[in-house]
Amino acid sequence: MTVSRTAYMALGSNLGERDRYLSEALHLLQNHPQIEVIRVSSIYETDPVGYEDQPAFLNMTAAVRTTLGPEELLQLMLQTEQLLGRVRNVRWGPRTIDLDLLWMEQLHWKSDSLLLPHPRMGERLFVLVPLSEVVLQSETELYEFVKECLGTLEGKEGIRLWNRLESTSEFVPSASFED
Repeated sequence: MTVSRTAYMALGSNLGERDRYLSEALHLLQNHPQIEVIRVSSIYETDPVGYEDQPAFLNMTAAVRTTLGPEELLQLMLQTEQLLGRVRNVRWGPRTIDLDLLWMEQLHWKSDSLLLPHPRMGERLFVLVPLSEVVLQSETELYEFVKECLGTLEGKEGIRLWNRLESTSEFVPSASFED
């Protein structure tokens, strides 16, 4: 019997038609027979972190239901990045699309290619703010983690509400994060 899990991912883009890359990545994922995009966040424009000499990013998060295992999902996400022209020249550098697997329901994972939960998601407002829109209270461990991290990070500098994808009618609207 194949187990279906909820997974949470971060999406970012800072080259070209940034919102189109986010939308296209979601559609490519949705079109996979073992993935259903169930919730998407608003889109936030964010200042670059790490390597700062580059354009601002558009960031968002999505919740998906999948029967793929964590390594299989990661490989599909990397293939999606390649299809959308991602080039890895500079660490934290400019990119057409960046997909990060943040969390998979009730799963802690450690391999050479993947660590779950994502080790730095609690340090990044550009992940936490949109993630707070899609995580449900019933996902207790993640919900409490996001709530706690948002309460400890200083200010909301460098992150601005930008928009919502215009073509998200096929995705379930984001849920508000409740205190």
